[in-house]
Amino acid sequence: MRIDAFNKISQLYGASNIKSTSKAKGTSFSDKLEISQTGKDYQAAKQIIARTPDVREDKLNEIKQRMEAGAYNINMRTVADKLVDQYFDETL
Repeated sequence: MRIDAFNKISQLYGASNIKSTSKAKGTSFSDKLEISQTGKDYQAAKQIIARTPDVREDKLNEIKQRMEAGAYNINMRTVADKLVDQYFDETL
């Protein structure tokens, strides 16, 4: 390794030639943010979904009452068909 070449390179990157900068006078700017209507709609929908409970208690209570009364009869083939349909809809 040549030391003289290293010295020349280090001089190129030396910090001794740093010039100070000054702020330009008389300039003013401001940032502006505008949210599109689609973004506003998305935000409103997101807030509504956040307030909606994950479990529909009224529907759940109705099914529980029907099960306790023995009036809740379902067709297992229909349940299986819906499970298979849901599986293939999500994987495609």
